[in-house]
Amino acid sequence: MLLFSLRETLFMLMGAIAIDWAIGDPKRLPHPVIIIGKWIGFWEKRLLPRSPKRLYGIALTLIVVSTGFAVVWGLVAAASWIHPWLGYAVNTWFISTTIAVKGLKDAAMLVYHCLSRGDLAGARKYTGYIVGRDTEELGEGELSRAAVETVAENTVDAVISPLFFALLGGAPLAMLYRSANTLDSMVGYRNAKYALFGWASARFDDVLNWVPARLTGALLVLAALLYPKASAARAWKAVFTFASLHPSPNSGIPESAVAGGLGVQLGGLNRYGGVASERARLGWALRKLEKDDILHTIRLLYVTTYLVMGGLACAAFGWPLWNG
Repeated sequence: MLLFSLRETLFMLMGAIAIDWAIGDPKRLPHPVIIIGKWIGFWEKRLLPRSPKRLYGIALTLIVVSTGFAVVWGLVAAASWIHPWLGYAVNTWFISTTIAVKGLKDAAMLVYHCLSRGDLAGARKYTGYIVGRDTEELGEGELSRAAVETVAENTVDAVISPLFFALLGGAPLAMLYRSANTLDSMVGYRNAKYALFGWASARFDDVLNWVPARLTGALLVLAALLYPKASAARAWKAVFTFASLHPSPNSGIPESAVAGGLGVQLGGLNRYGGVASERARLGWALRKLEKDDILHTIRLLYVTTYLVMGGLACAAFGWPLWNG
């Protein structure tokens, strides 16, 4: 059951983006993702030891995503029953907690500022907060690559996907997506521990991101057209040339678009727990990747979000997307 009209939802989406741009994730407020993570941990301890692991992994996925949806639906419905404007406020705030434009920028900028000061130790520490690969021996180029890949990939996970589902079903559906995405980040690994148990979480996340990832690819091409330091033609060509090489059916699209747009190459050799892993190389190495590419990727992220905000405003106010 939808709680709001489409036009109301459009305005609330714009409000949620504005909240995220302005304040991001306030440190003093309990963040829903942290609560979701604890909920996942609670059930993982009880279900992971059981067999068959794939069946209990499916159970974990159903429990977590249904809880995320139901709790937020109940809170938004209760707020709307008290007063419609309270319902708008609660729905908008919950949507804002599912997106992370400012959080992505801030995390990547910590790496950039350290690299600008020549502080490799600090850059390695902050890069380790946003990637799963080993960072202890990475140089400036590899640290920059890690930050660029993180911002590019999470343009889908932390921005376009939650907004896409919020448009379809408000904060409850956005939180269902965020629950699934958090599940994937915690148990969706292809290793001995989680290969079977995390199978459902990983596949469900892939399914949810399939359409948003392709929307993001198109938006990044448009962003590259508007950003002077990028090439829209190369971004478009890179998506069709390299995206399918990525092990994820979705992540290769934004990473290829950014790599092609900036004229750099992403992917390559990573190490996880000391074990080398060769990832598909995306884009053409027309020049050496450097720390300023972190800034360029952040700007592409913001231009992409401006395009979304503009589209929402056009739809909400009834403005045509063309002249006439």
